Amino acid sequence: MTPVDAVPIDPSAPEARRWLIEELAKPEYQAARPNWFDEAAKAVWDWLTSLSAPSGGGWDGLLVVALALLVAGVLAVVFVVYGRPRLNRRVRRSTVLDAGDERSARELRRSAEAAASRGDWTTAIEERFRALATGLDERTLVPLGRGTTAQTFAADAARAFPSQERALRAAADDFDAVRYLGRAGTPEQYEAVSALDAELAAARPSEAVHA
Repeated sequence: MTPVDAVPIDPSAPEARRWLIEELAKPEYQAARPNWFDEAAKAVWDWLTSLSAPSGGGWDGLLVVALALLVAGVLAVVFVVYGRPRLNRRVRRSTVLDAGDERSARELRRSAEAAASRGDWTTAIEERFRALATGLDERTLVPLGRGTTAQTFAADAARAFPSQERALRAAADDFDAVRYLGRAGTPEQYEAVSALDAELAAARPSEAVHA
């Protein structure tokens, strides 16, 4: 794609349309849900293509052309300023552990408690969920790889602790929400994941795990 600093601020309507079509035709955009920019671009271009050039030299015809060019210019500027459409944030893979994180469950719990003590509930929730997952991995009950997502871990852990399936999925949802969706954590969410971690740390897994 043409670098942002090399893009003309006021391209012609056909050129701006070509930029949009080429950019939005890329595979990653097809996999994401349309956002406001996609919908606005489509609506504007549908309207522009429905216009026909004036046959006479009247002011009405010139006004239509001027308005169409103005809209095309504004759309091009918006594209330059805001860049490519954002992919739906929910498609991001919510890996539990960051690369290079070798902390033990005990260390993660201490980090979570420290974050909670200063009111940083978002970090506290992230760290406590990691502690929960790492603790079950340390007990060789639920394997936790570097690419394991929160939802995959919750599903695997639910097979070892079927009675806690709902709580595990809720904890995974809270982890994804604060880690990848930018939502602020709450004391209630932290208390829930902490209680679940403590309960599973003392619980025996389903016999099916060892069958």
